[in-house]
Amino acid sequence: QAFWDLTQGDNMLGKYWKLFTRSSSCHESDCLPHRHNQVASHESVHCEKLAGHWVSCDACVEENKVCKCVVDYGIEGLKNELSEEGSDVEHGVKTDSSFSHAVINMVGMLIGLGQLSTPYALENGGWASSFLLVGLGIACAYSSHLLGKCLNKNPNATNYTDLGEHAFGSKGRIIAATFIYMEIFMALVSYTISLHDNLITVFVGTHFKLPMLHLSTAQLLTMAAILVALPSLWLRDLSSISFLSTGGIIMSFLIFVSVACTGLFGGVKANQPIPVLQIHKIPAISGLYIFSYAGHIVFPNLYKAMKDPSKFTKVSIVSFTFVTSLYTTLAFMGAKLYGPTVNSQITLSMPRHLIVTKIALWATVLTPMTKYALEFAPFAMQLEHNLPRTMSPRTKMFVRGTIGSLLLLLILVLALSVPYFHYVLSLTGSFISVGICIIFPCAFYIKICWHDISIPLLMLNVILIALGILIGVFGTISSSRSLIHTMWTAHSA
Repeated sequence: QAFWDLTQGDNMLGKYWKLFTRSSSCHESDCLPHRHNQVASHESVHCEKLAGHWVSCDACVEENKVCKCVVDYGIEGLKNELSEEGSDVEHGVKTDSSFSHAVINMVGMLIGLGQLSTPYALENGGWASSFLLVGLGIACAYSSHLLGKCLNKNPNATNYTDLGEHAFGSKGRIIAATFIYMEIFMALVSYTISLHDNLITVFVGTHFKLPMLHLSTAQLLTMAAILVALPSLWLRDLSSISFLSTGGIIMSFLIFVSVACTGLFGGVKANQPIPVLQIHKIPAISGLYIFSYAGHIVFPNLYKAMKDPSKFTKVSIVSFTFVTSLYTTLAFMGAKLYGPTVNSQITLSMPRHLIVTKIALWATVLTPMTKYALEFAPFAMQLEHNLPRTMSPRTKMFVRGTIGSLLLLLILVLALSVPYFHYVLSLTGSFISVGICIIFPCAFYIKICWHDISIPLLMLNVILIALGILIGVFGTISSSRSLIHTMWTAHSA
């Protein structure tokens, strides 16, 4: 039997974000006009070419009854025509992403705040900690490969939370979704802290004061930037600003090139010594390293969008090799240029009189401005999905916009209250990202593919889970202790 489902995708971050929800069955009262994204569950179709066959399907049929137009035309007829259009028959997802397109999308998801902190992490951990950086890159590439394996086992799974449910039921779905939203929330807090730190450097020497508000210039500038970004949370259709996500990759390369130019043309000599290894700082910097590879929540969507999903492993290898090489090069470059004085954000260590420094600072400032609406979109669509169906579109927009605005203001308050970038980033990586990037994918793979796993492969995944737990526990304790101590010291002062 074929039942109607109402599903909706959204192209966010330019990287195929999808709803972190299951499709909901259409009920008798939910009559909808004919749309191109209507699909039939179990034999779902993206009805683009078949509009002529679906003229009679202007309304949802009653639940548990066969859709008349599907019966008339035939499931196989629909599948045959859709396969010619390059669409995923089971989920109605356009499968037109080439190998190079998938690589660009994956690289775009991986490069972000992490690159700002890798020089600081290398300087504090010692040059031998670069093996940890590379090793985590290899482990995350492997876990990305495991996600592809799990998706291949269950074609009905379309996103990260679906894999959680397939592996461990409803509890697995809830845990996966919780970690996803926590990572998004903490990432936005980190973006706001970075915005605050770099704004004060961009507008150095500028002073603002507002009566009745005992706030510093940097805090007022950050509030103004947040207010500028706030209206974007009210947008229902993000396609008008989705091009901004590409700017994240461009700005990351601008930062990398700017750091290189300070050494080549800026008069900064790369002759600073780097310690060999500072073992007591490894737990804290491991969180910074693992956060640099956080992007696994979107990888299932990239897999589903590929023309040839069998190449997903190669996409992961190429993408992680490129990103790991970029991070390692930037880490050594920044550590050699600035040594012990390197800031937790490399842009804040660059000579302020140089033009390339100003370019890097503005790139770092503008990046968070483009992230808020796009990062908030998964939560916003989950929220809208859970609102009563009788609610009008305008009311839904008001609810999601209001809640989004309140969350962004909460993020602003947290960022201004805890303006310690590297501690927050390290805590996020140790407490949340290590689970999403390493522990969960290995656990999903063991549970879903249990009957196909060899003993050596099983041992490898168990070892990775154990290492991930160790990194998570010790990293969380170390970063939390440092954050609390710094906040207590600042409060006492």
